[in-house]
Amino acid sequence: MTDSGTSSDPQHLPGGIYHALRPGCALLPLETTASREGVLDGAWWPRSHDIGAELPALLDALTEYLGPLSRVGLDATAWEGLPTRIAVDDRVVHVDSFPVGDGTILITRGDRDHFSLLVVPPEATPEAARAAIAQAALAGNVSSAERILIDTAGGRSAPIE
Repeated sequence: MTDSGTSSDPQHLPGGIYHALRPGCALLPLETTASREGVLDGAWWPRSHDIGAELPALLDALTEYLGPLSRVGLDATAWEGLPTRIAVDDRVVHVDSFPVGDGTILITRGDRDHFSLLVVPPEATPEAARAAIAQAALAGNVSSAERILIDTAGGRSAPIE
């Protein structure tokens, strides 16, 4: 990836990737070394607020990329039907929930390696979601998930007239 665009200009992503982003996608340019400089390690755009339906596919993809995961931290106010654990490849991943409202999901590998992903609201317009994902995926991004969602129209759909 290049970072020729600004944080509000999603064109810093290759066009094929940018246009392929849709609900159910995650963009995970995760840096697995101690040299991470940004606030976020990627972004996820789930299809719904049903975490039982959405989380397994994300954890499967992350497990393939990162190896075995031990915990997931979720915002309790953003999801329906929060489980306390979920099985991934015959391993149990513990699910913690807190009423934080910060637009993130935290993934733990082992007991010390944490990854923070922006969660784009399922109801986001494609344009707002793509802009938020592109900004979150930018190497060295220092904006919080909340700030990114505000800067990209809050990830909300346009009002119906």
